[in-house]
Amino acid sequence: MSKKFRLSRRTVLRGTGALMALPLLEQMLPRNAHGAPGTVPRRLAVFYTPNGIHMQKWTPTIEGPAWELTPTLEPLAAVKNDLLVVTGLANQPAFPDGDGHHAAATGAFLSCAKVYKTEGNNLRVGISMDQVIANHMTATRATRYGSMELGIDAGRGIGNCDSGYACPYANNIAWSGPRTPVAKETNAQAAFNRLFAGGIPGETQAQIEKRRAYGKSIIDVVRDDATALKGQLGTSDLQKLDEYFTSVRELEKQVEDVSVPSMTCASGAAPIVSEDPTAKTKAMMDLIILAFQCDLTRVATFMLANARANKVYPFLGLSGAHHTYSHHQKSQSNYKALATIDKWEVTLLQYLLERMKSVIEVNGLSLLDNSMVYFSSEIGDGDSHNHVNLPIILAGRGGGALTPGRHIVYQQDPLANLYIYLMQAMGVPNVTTFGDDGTGPLPGLV
Repeated sequence: MSKKFRLSRRTVLRGTGALMALPLLEQMLPRNAHGAPGTVPRRLAVFYTPNGIHMQKWTPTIEGPAWELTPTLEPLAAVKNDLLVVTGLANQPAFPDGDGHHAAATGAFLSCAKVYKTEGNNLRVGISMDQVIANHMTATRATRYGSMELGIDAGRGIGNCDSGYACPYANNIAWSGPRTPVAKETNAQAAFNRLFAGGIPGETQAQIEKRRAYGKSIIDVVRDDATALKGQLGTSDLQKLDEYFTSVRELEKQVEDVSVPSMTCASGAAPIVSEDPTAKTKAMMDLIILAFQCDLTRVATFMLANARANKVYPFLGLSGAHHTYSHHQKSQSNYKALATIDKWEVTLLQYLLERMKSVIEVNGLSLLDNSMVYFSSEIGDGDSHNHVNLPIILAGRGGGALTPGRHIVYQQDPLANLYIYLMQAMGVPNVTTFGDDGTGPLPGLV
């Protein structure tokens, strides 16, 4: 390896027109910067889940570092010291005009702005905090993509989705402006292609299928370039590159499993697209992780379902619908069903966090150490439709922006103040107010 050899952070592997991003390697850093603070970028991931949470089984009883896992949070035992459980924040602008709590609050979920009630195309809400960060990343040309928006359920067009509120309010948490929702990608294969294989100009679906039929990975397309690069890397970078290729290949197989129609030879049977929410969510989580590793983007949002989701989850042993259960009317059977769904949702968060914790970056810290993960819902208790005391977890250390391992209790401080803190931590300058009621950065997070 040449002592003078240096890689640009924007280096990509090429092959037959393909472009494949690389993770951050030691050879991309100035010689005296290895392990130094700030050598690895800070990232933010948002995980949205609908219909609120059964708060009695969610909320820790002890404030501070001595907090204990509650039944719903039990799946997070392995990352307990990486969590900040935040109680007592309120999103007052999320209250609707009359009914329509889910759509109005989902529109306000990341914007903290009052949603204009309409079923038409005269939408109006505020820009969401992830898009403020995305605009900053784009303006500074920090990453290829300003942001990444993922989800499980496709959105709907204009029309009533919740008591007179238009569907875009219920189906999107990212808003690039007051009138412009940012549509989420719900096809894992399409998201993968955009990030990793989308660099093959003009590759048609038929060509993609042919490549798959021959068992070829996107890695095979760039193999010659990768081999040449490996000859110039040290041991640590070689190991990191091999781990990266393994992750990409595993994800490639994963998204094929959840995206490719499963065919049957039975006469007259139509292909069925896999919609296993657990497998699909895990694939989306892996996409976020790889996008962060490659510094393709530093902010990502994910919707586990659209607002007011009335999904049935038979694999959890439940026969009723989620939104119906959320109107529990203090029924113990509804509470039990809600707690089961909540725990499954937390298990998906656990997958993301433990995977991020397993990725070690060039500063010797994990991807989770260098990132902030925000988990919440548009609502607290689903039966009372409240927008105070929201269920919130902040995970990771954000490269020093967060001090986890605690349960913090606030006194109905504005949720917008949390977002001001997160935007400032992500490097957005001159953000001192936000939404309808944000007045300054939330204290106590570090």
